[in-house]
This record gives sequence, structure tokens and C-alpha cells, in this order.
Amino acid sequence: MTVNGRSTILAPSQNVELLQRAAKFAEVARETAASSDEAGRLDGDLWAALRDTELAMAPFAPTLGGSGLGQPGTDSMLCSILRLIGGADLSVARLFEGHVNAVMLVSRYGTSHQVEALADNVRNGGLSGVWGAEDAAGLRRESLGESWKLIGTKIFASGAGSVSRPLITVTTPSGHVLYLVDFDASGRADHGAWTPLGMKASASGTVDLTGIVVGRSEQIGEAGDYMRQPFFSGGAWRFCAAHLGAMERLTALYCEHLRTRGRDRDSHQLERVARCTAACGTTLFWVEEASRRFGDECLEPAGVVAFSNLTRMVVERAALDVLEHVQRGIGLSAFMRPHPIERICRDLATYLRQPVPDLAMTDAARAVLDRTLSVGDIS
Repeated sequence: MTVNGRSTILAPSQNVELLQRAAKFAEVARETAASSDEAGRLDGDLWAALRDTELAMAPFAPTLGGSGLGQPGTDSMLCSILRLIGGADLSVARLFEGHVNAVMLVSRYGTSHQVEALADNVRNGGLSGVWGAEDAAGLRRESLGESWKLIGTKIFASGAGSVSRPLITVTTPSGHVLYLVDFDASGRADHGAWTPLGMKASASGTVDLTGIVVGRSEQIGEAGDYMRQPFFSGGAWRFCAAHLGAMERLTALYCEHLRTRGRDRDSHQLERVARCTAACGTTLFWVEEASRRFGDECLEPAGVVAFSNLTRMVVERAALDVLEHVQRGIGLSAFMRPHPIERICRDLATYLRQPVPDLAMTDAARAVLDRTLSVGDIS
């Protein structure tokens, strides 16, 4: 069965139903975005909508009550959903993308019992995510015989205080090890250092994991699975899809502003609108193609990673162009609260700061020079 020319495990009626649920959730996210930003945490109505729409269950297999979202053949659907949520509230998109990533990792590398346990937790209102960033001291483990005691912290842990079953990474001599922990935020999450320009509502705090004991039952897969390619780097298309949603929303709000002010015939404004529209269209091509390649396990991993790294570079540049055109076109009003454009610009500018952008760019260039990915493969 195909959707938009692509193989999918979802029937057409399921696609429509899932998109309707996502649109309903995105509408609540849009309505609560301003209050969430002001409070520095997601609005309670949003969590109620997440439960009501059962969108958090979507990444699980149908046998577990999900829709298989994120599995091979559903790339186009996941892209559409991330664009919807990204256009509503990028903090929400960040948490949802992290949740999808965590479920995908547990589904790929975990045992059936571990996947079922996580599904039960999410079904009862839980949320997962991936916490990988660390400070200079890092997170280590100390042997307790058959188990390990964790020592250290995670930083920039998105949803700290909301995520109940995070997937954390621990560096070992054999490679990164993944643990799915049952997390209680009481006394462990510190949001004091989270003072960003944007993405405030993602509540990405510092989490002290010292004293938590983990063993084989919490370990997902084997050492080194987390960094396995193309799944580690190739999945960057997902946050790019969220960026695209915000770019599309900014462009729509910009057009609305011009119509309201009667400036929609100004030649300079027309040029800016054209450039914003072209930037969104270019981004859509790259993100959808990156998602398709990520889902095609017949492709060489190195080529998939190289295309994903190029996608990151293209999307960042396009998003920065949209930000500049919208802010120049609107003027001071684009920097004034509570205008939604002001918040979206802050969030997008912050969310664009992804890890090692220069390394991603140079690795992609090397892949082209080494003929891992040819220029002709781009089109």
C-alpha cells in the first residue's frame, strides 16, 4: 500500500485519522504556546490533549495500540506531523520528536518485554525522551556486581520533570550504553540554569542521576548500538521537519500581517514573501528526501548520513533567511511581545543551534569528495 508514491504500513483511513489527531493536538499547542512560553513549562491543557489524542502512543507498533509511526514506510506521515506541531509550538515539537526517537530506539534494540513495558507506561500518561548531553564530568557507572550505580548528571535534558521514562546514554570503554530508567523528578531536576532566548517551555534542565541503580533489565541493546549509523545521524531530518513547520508558520503570519496592513502590493515585500516561500519549498524537498532515505534500509548508511548532514546545512540556512526576511519585512513589531512572530523567531533561532554543525558540514563534503555521495545523487 502506498501514500504519495511511498510504501506505508498504514491504510489510507489510518493516515487520515492520525493526521486529524495530530492536527487537534497541534491546535491546542498553538493556543497554549504563549502561556507555556511565559511560564517556562508546558500548559496543563496540552498534556490533557496529548492523552486525549493518544498521539504519544503512535510510535508503537499496532499490536501494542500504536500506529507504527516512525517505522519504515511512515516517513512522510511523521514528517507531516512534525511540521504541524513545529508550526504550533517548537518546544512541544522538541519533546514529541524526542519521544518518537526514544520509542524508535527501544523498538529497534530492546526486547519485546522492554517495548511492552514502555508502551504500558506511555498508555498511562508517561512520556519518553533521549537525554545524551553531559557536562565536562560526564555520566559514569560504578559496578555493583550484577548491576551498576550511576554517578553524574545530564544537561539540557528536554522535558526534565515531565519525561517519566527517559532513555539515557552512559559512555563505557565498549561504547555508549543505553538505559531506560524510571525517573522521578523530585529533587533531581534543576531548571535554574535553563535561561535561553527561546524554547523556554521545553524545560531542558540539568538532571542529577547519581545513585540510580541500573542493570540488564534497564539496558537497551548492546554497547555501541546508540551510535550505530545511519540511525544516529540520519534521524536529524526529524528536528529539521519541526524547523520547517515553524518556517511555514512564520511565512503565513508574515503574509497575514502584510494583508492586514495593506502592504501586500509593495514590491520589496513581495520579494521577501517570494524568498520565504522558496526557502520553505527547498526545505520541504530536502527534509522529505532525507526522511525517505533514512527509511530505506537498502541504502548505504554512509550515503544516508551524508545526505542528512547536507539537509541540516540547507535547512539552517533557509531558516535563517526566513527569520531575516520576516523580521526586516515587519520591523519592530516582530520583536514585540506578545506578537506570536516574536516568540516563534526566538524559539526557531534557539532550536536551530544543533550539535557540531561544522562537523556535519565537513563530513558531508568529505563524503562527496570520497564519492560516497555524488552530486548527481542529490537530485
